[in-house]
Amino acid sequence: MSDSHRFNLATMKGNKPWAEAVADAVIAQHPNEEMYTVAAGISPSGVVHFGNFRDIMTAHMVRETLQAKGKKARLIFSWDNFDRMRKVPAGVPESFSEHIGKPLSKVPDPFGAVASYAEHFQQPFVEAMKKLGIEIEYRNQTELYESGVYDEKIKLALQHREEIADVLLSFMTEKAMTAKGIDAAEYRKNFYPISIYSRFTGKDSTKIVSYDGDMGVTYYCAETKKKDTVDLREHHIAKLNWKMDWPMRWQYENVHFEPGGSDHAAPGSSYDVSTVVAKKIFHIEPPIFVEYMFVGIRGLGAKMSGSKGNAVSPLDLLDIYDPKLLLWLYERKDPNQSFELAFDSEIYRQYDEYDREHEINQAVSFRQLVGFGQIVQWQEDKLTTILDQLTLDYDKNVIRERLPLAKSWLEKYNADEAVTLRSESNREYIETLNEKQKALIARLHDELATKPEASITDLEFLTYQIPKDPNVDEATLKKEQRQFFKDVYNLLIGKDTGPRLGTFLWAADRKKVLELLSID
Repeated sequence: MSDSHRFNLATMKGNKPWAEAVADAVIAQHPNEEMYTVAAGISPSGVVHFGNFRDIMTAHMVRETLQAKGKKARLIFSWDNFDRMRKVPAGVPESFSEHIGKPLSKVPDPFGAVASYAEHFQQPFVEAMKKLGIEIEYRNQTELYESGVYDEKIKLALQHREEIADVLLSFMTEKAMTAKGIDAAEYRKNFYPISIYSRFTGKDSTKIVSYDGDMGVTYYCAETKKKDTVDLREHHIAKLNWKMDWPMRWQYENVHFEPGGSDHAAPGSSYDVSTVVAKKIFHIEPPIFVEYMFVGIRGLGAKMSGSKGNAVSPLDLLDIYDPKLLLWLYERKDPNQSFELAFDSEIYRQYDEYDREHEINQAVSFRQLVGFGQIVQWQEDKLTTILDQLTLDYDKNVIRERLPLAKSWLEKYNADEAVTLRSESNREYIETLNEKQKALIARLHDELATKPEASITDLEFLTYQIPKDPNVDEATLKKEQRQFFKDVYNLLIGKDTGPRLGTFLWAADRKKVLELLSID
């Protein structure tokens, strides 16, 4: 293990699964712990999107592996809702700019449904984790700060503020300091490791004027141009800056493992600074750290972003992904490997791979569920009737779980692939048909009109039988069958291809089908 406690998956995991290698490293570093703590967290400044979910999944897998090795382990997740509101994201009224600078937990819910802005974005994530069956101990950082449990740690940081300043300066290049106009001596003299939320405005547009060496500070409020002197034990309006806050919580929670994205993992960024602060100020060994790559998405166009209002949350994913499949997609990749989640047809392959690997007795694929589901208007009983008539093997529980997901995938994200009967005859296409093609369509129309009770099997046989001609060879026959199917699909749904034709004819509105196949 390197001095920075970074776990380099590329060079250190060997032949073990990555989570086992990390769990073994955690145990080796802390062999006699009664409880192992893995941690994750997010600032709920906007939609907690599925990229943040990798933070949880990385920590969750290490926790699960520790437990599999007979260790007691917990996963804690911090809501950093004592962080300041930095900007107004898309979807939130611009008038909320008046709250910029306040803790997220002190900003009202823009939609008036819950207690705060922070809670509005926290709730869907909590709901998604319940659906995924991931056990989490949540930490509300506003409540913890305001309870006073961090008071002595804030005092410690204040009393060692010059040492912390030196740590921060050590990570700055001369070029960067010059560009920012930073004088080391002045920086050291004026540095404070906390932000103050003004008692006049609730915002952090403040500057500390003086410090009494204990917990008393005098600050200047830029908005009101007033000064205020407070004892931070009595008025919990101070928050440690991130690179001090993070190691402070490692100590408070006794964290053994915590992952982070590339923004925290880059050399000289928050993890590196925080590890030095952890050792020098809080006198702890930092937790083992694994960097994870961000997850991509396909099929939605615009880049996801919580602040832009087009972020995809885990709940959105659970609209189209079986929870077990979603967990598997994250679990099968090392954290240093990127991958994509799909709102387009790539999801078919993901479901197929999952079913094959887990030997799920499911002859009906997700693709078929999309096809059959829309034919029967997503009615489970009608779908099972189709599957029974086709003598397809299937698991009723899988059908029940996945049919709503197939419906969401199609109707919410791929409506252009939906199969619906045309509202009127396709006269333009009819004009392209020759006499032989018209005769085949007329025969299908008449057969359907005289056999209203025909089964799926009967109709499957019929649709292949109609274009048969004993006077043509096999290759020509196949070509003519394909043309016949193309003609029928274009007359019914305006496309060259569609769902299994016999099944579609059985399930579709027969009266409407007959109207569309009337070509005279």
